[in-house]
Amino acid sequence: MPVTRNHSYLLELGTFPDLTPLAELIETGVSGEEGELIHTGYNPELDTYRALMNDGRGWMLQYEQKERKRTGIKSLKVRFTKVFGYFIDVTRANLSNVPPDYTRRQTTLNSERYITAELKEMEDKLLNAEERFLELEKKLYAELLEKISKHTPQAQEAADKVSMLDCLHAFASLAITNSYCRPEMHTGYELSIEDGRHPVVERLTRFVPNDTNLGEDAKIMLITGPNMAGKSTILRQVALITLMAHIGSFVPAKKAKVPLTDRIFTRIGASDDISKGTSTFLAEMSEVAYILNNATPESLIILDEIGRGTSTYDGLSIAWAVVEHIYRRLGAKTMFATHYHQLNAIEEEFEGVKNFNVAVKEVGDEIIFMHKLVHGGTDRSYGIYVSKLAGLPADVIARATEIMHTFGGEKQIGIAMEKKEKQRTLDEYMAEFGEPPTPGEKKAGEAALSKETEKQKQ
Repeated sequence: MPVTRNHSYLLELGTFPDLTPLAELIETGVSGEEGELIHTGYNPELDTYRALMNDGRGWMLQYEQKERKRTGIKSLKVRFTKVFGYFIDVTRANLSNVPPDYTRRQTTLNSERYITAELKEMEDKLLNAEERFLELEKKLYAELLEKISKHTPQAQEAADKVSMLDCLHAFASLAITNSYCRPEMHTGYELSIEDGRHPVVERLTRFVPNDTNLGEDAKIMLITGPNMAGKSTILRQVALITLMAHIGSFVPAKKAKVPLTDRIFTRIGASDDISKGTSTFLAEMSEVAYILNNATPESLIILDEIGRGTSTYDGLSIAWAVVEHIYRRLGAKTMFATHYHQLNAIEEEFEGVKNFNVAVKEVGDEIIFMHKLVHGGTDRSYGIYVSKLAGLPADVIARATEIMHTFGGEKQIGIAMEKKEKQRTLDEYMAEFGEPPTPGEKKAGEAALSKETEKQKQ
């Protein structure tokens, strides 16, 4: 049944809290000037200290010019250090011009430092004003923060509403610009997408839309096809369309019917964790285990190339068992992309498993990726052709083609590799224990191995 929509939050977005008191408090109190915290005019006492400090700096410049003129020492400078405060710096070459009212404060390698009564008086005023200014500014700033914090609930409410409006505006803008459709949300099982597209990929290149139909008749879609054909993109676009529908967005499709989904599980790409000693295959199996242990009939499962991190026979067996488990135990809607063409046989065993492939068109020795999802499985991967596109050396491509033809094509090479993995010699098994077999052990072992092989065939 359709999902009922609640539009009450839209009405709430129309009422904003009054932030005028907060704005006035910030504008009159907080200074945007470099080196200032409190704005001029906020506190009269602070303004007095600030004016004295500013006037004092100007006074120092005027005093320096006056003393240069009075003494005739053009290089005379009024300076300041935290240790000695303000002083008049006179180089040794000009010591004969120093007037008698200068009191020596410090001798350095290249100059003498002096103080005068007039300079000392101004120094006391400035240092006292600066100390009081910093103390009062710190106090006023703390009080200002306290006043501002009382408006936090209103500010947070406004921020939430502005962010929601921004999000809805983005949804609407994308929907109009990119011809999105309004998805039909419902409480049933069926996930149906007509002409679905990937919202990111379609912005970068010409995109071929695809249909997706997951329901009681097709709970699991097994998708085969070569690399670069677009299998992973199709998987991702279905997951993204489902997610976008659940967050209230229109979706990149001509039409979409999306069921309420409790979780979206994805296993796409290869990953490992060197710091934890986790191999690519172990990481893959751990993620698959999490999915199988947590998915429900209301979940959407996206699996890409399960079992590729181990041997062909092991990987195929695991992939097959995973599909069976999802179908028998979970009942979750699933899209399963694979290179194991043998999995196409599952469709014959379970009515709810359907084969699909991403179409390619062969033109002579070349193939064209159609990027179109069609019914039915495929038994070709076109791996050598894709390797050629990737830039493998021509001699490697030629040798790979020769080897494949020796095995009788892709289908036969897969069977041959499986047999090779299963047919290990007794010597290989015994070598694992570090000692070569005796004639008696070898004879007994061959009999046991033959018996085990017959058992596997049954």
